[in-house]
Amino acid sequence: MLPSTRTTTALLAGLLVAALAACGAADRDGAGSSRTEAAVPPVSSARAATPPGLPGMPPVLDPKDIYAADRPGKLAPAVKGFPSRVYVPNTNSNTVSVIDPSTYKVVETVPVGNQPQHVVPSWDLRTLWVNNDLGDTLTAIDPATGKTGRTVEVSDPYNLYFTPNGKYAVVMASMDRELVFRDPKTMDRVKALPVSCAGVNHADFSADGRYFVVSCEFSGELLKVDTERMKVVGQQRLPLDGAMPQDVKLSPDGRTFYIADMKADGMWVLDAKGFTTPKLLPTGKGCHGLYISRDSRQMYITNRDEGSVSVFDFARNELTDTWRLPDGGSPDMGGVSADGKVLWLSGRYDAEVYAIDTADGKQLARIPVGSGPHGLAVYPQPGRYSLGHTGVFR
Repeated sequence: MLPSTRTTTALLAGLLVAALAACGAADRDGAGSSRTEAAVPPVSSARAATPPGLPGMPPVLDPKDIYAADRPGKLAPAVKGFPSRVYVPNTNSNTVSVIDPSTYKVVETVPVGNQPQHVVPSWDLRTLWVNNDLGDTLTAIDPATGKTGRTVEVSDPYNLYFTPNGKYAVVMASMDRELVFRDPKTMDRVKALPVSCAGVNHADFSADGRYFVVSCEFSGELLKVDTERMKVVGQQRLPLDGAMPQDVKLSPDGRTFYIADMKADGMWVLDAKGFTTPKLLPTGKGCHGLYISRDSRQMYITNRDEGSVSVFDFARNELTDTWRLPDGGSPDMGGVSADGKVLWLSGRYDAEVYAIDTADGKQLARIPVGSGPHGLAVYPQPGRYSLGHTGVFR
């Protein structure tokens, strides 16, 4: 403790001398006491100018609603010329099915690498990255043309996210047991963060972007990761034997993380600030994917093992409806259409995609695709930037 005390004392003394020197200089300049008093505000002004969120992150539009930029029709200039499409990675067919949502027809089937898991919009919205998990590659798709571009070697890219300031891509290297921070354009490795849990797969960022919560599917754990320091700062095991957490989503007000759990048959409700033990809200068998409505009032929750979607009302803090697919199905991952009227979901075990009317939960279409459809992306969608996965926009 003594060296710290001496260092602190020296620093304080130095600051005092500097302050006295500044006062003397002010007097010599002829400003008198008014110049001397003005020597203090620059410090407080600098503090006020410091952004409350992650450095470089676009400012939050509405502190009460982090999804305020995701309203119907609010497409960013970067995507306004892109055709509306649904991109479906077929894990067993090693292809991406491209659906025209206006006709509910597959218009193209694109070969990609081994076991594509998710189609992920880049932070700048200009590229779609196909995560070829067992192929250890990412395949770029140009959403303006639908054509594939370069393929980049990346180890174990089960899922892909982007830090809110666009500084890093974060690869969820599930089997490697790593979170790998990479350059978001070149995908060159910057830092690999080993983790002690098993099966890192999904995540979402806090409202200020300074940390993110990661689900560990195979060990039933959650991680809290400091975004800027690229360091695990919290870890907990979910209070249920055999828990298998999946998708993670932050509430519009930024106060709560929701974590789908396919073995708990519901979602965990986690206090965002405290990272305390979460509580379970039952939804349905095989709870898997979480998607926010365009008005930020509801969340759609897929229950893969019972062929249903639960509807959660944020204001009422309760489930308000359950939509059941005719003839069953296996609704998994997906997204909401740009106008908010259709929920698109992959049918993981049924080689099909479902289009669901968000007004009443009616099935609009059931579209055959390749084998093992998984993390489909509806694109483009409203939002200023992408946090990754199948399209988390803010």
